[in-house]
Amino acid sequence: MKKSLLAAALMSLFLAACGQQASAPAAASAASEAASAVDAAASAVDAAASEVSAAASATEAAAASATDAAASAADTAATAAASAADAAASAAASAAK
Repeated sequence: MKKSLLAAALMSLFLAACGQQASAPAAASAASEAASAVDAAASAVDAAASEVSAAASATEAAAASATDAAASAADTAATAAASAADAAASAAASAAK
């Protein structure tokens, strides 16, 4: 097993030494592809950040709208309760006469 590993290591060194000139363009091409992949990933991250920001804005708007609706409903209920109390008091006063 050690002999096989040693032979493989020597073969790798030999191939690297013989093919060193040919590997430079391949390395440059791989670096270019890696740079393109990094740029694409950065663009995807920017797009995701924009979507998160838009979702946060929509959530804030929905929360504000829900708060306003709840306040309006509470005001309407309070007004209705006051009107009902006034009507009950008026009816009681009429019945007492």
